[in-house]
Amino acid sequence: MTIILIILGLFLALCGVIGCILPVIPGPPISFLALIILSYAKNWEPFSSTFLIVMAGITILVTILDYVIPAGGAKKYGASKWGVIGAMAGILIGVFMFPPWGMVVGAFTGAFAGELLARKDGAKALQAGLGVFIGIMVGTGLKLAFSGTILFFYIKEIF
Repeated sequence: MTIILIILGLFLALCGVIGCILPVIPGPPISFLALIILSYAKNWEPFSSTFLIVMAGITILVTILDYVIPAGGAKKYGASKWGVIGAMAGILIGVFMFPPWGMVVGAFTGAFAGELLARKDGAKALQAGLGVFIGIMVGTGLKLAFSGTILFFYIKEIF
């Protein structure tokens, strides 16, 4: 049973890394679940409770930041309140309607549309959309770094 759990956990850790790129799979939470499964399989010895609590907190933080950073990117590139609202709405709609790339397209389109609603010209609206795109790329990089770190710890503790 231990070997099956370890293989399942490794599969989840790999799925977590893949989920950082595919928005329909919640990468960091799945990666964290892999740590829990390995800990359970090895009688809670590989990782301390402090480590697991810290990793749970980082998992929550990275997951939240994945939705906040694109809006921050839009704001940094001059988006108005309408552009940020449009970006957030676009992310939520895009994830469910056009997976897996709907989040990127939806955020860009939402920010662009929000800026046009705020009566900004096309160039400024496009700039806000670019900010969202950069924010999404930063968020994806953050998730990949975190899930890659979990995969490293997982593989390290298997042996």
